[in-house]
Amino acid sequence: MKFVFNKKRLIILTIILFLTNNLAFAQEATLTGLVVDNSSDDLLLSFKVEGAFREKMEKAIMSGVPATFSFFITLDRKRRIWFDKEIADFSFTHSITYNNLKKEYTVTRSWNGNKPVVTQSFVEAKKLMINIDGLKVVPLNKLTKGKQYEIQAKAELSKLTLPLYLHYILFFVSLWDFETEWYTIDFPF
Repeated sequence: MKFVFNKKRLIILTIILFLTNNLAFAQEATLTGLVVDNSSDDLLLSFKVEGAFREKMEKAIMSGVPATFSFFITLDRKRRIWFDKEIADFSFTHSITYNNLKKEYTVTRSWNGNKPVVTQSFVEAKKLMINIDGLKVVPLNKLTKGKQYEIQAKAELSKLTLPLYLHYILFFVSLWDFETEWYTIDFPF
């Protein structure tokens, strides 16, 4: 039996090994700790994103590449006979940038007025990016007592857009993209 060496086989084998290697170390991002609560005026949601920061993403952020997490929330009133009624459907973002000269991270959260939070701790910056605490979903006066509701949440890393044709050269950046599944909580009001 003779093995014939050719470029096509080598390229295909290299691609398979590269993808297998990266998939083996990939981790799934998930939403955890989803809690629906209320204040005196608003329906509130809290949750956390687990597995969002991978090694390649952390290295990219530390080299100055900004990252943006997008979050999607829907709230529906459940109905037995008819289609569910949409009460709320919105999205918001968290962004992180690193200033290498000042050695500090800036995190902005759109649901919190886009007020920049500056810290020198990467651990604290990551917590700000992945924790959503007390997000106002809707005013309570939009909900009907005695009805069943369903709230769904999803998170994803916004696709990185690089200037000029760098996205062709830096194709590996897409390997740190993530998107969670939709997570659902049913609750009576």
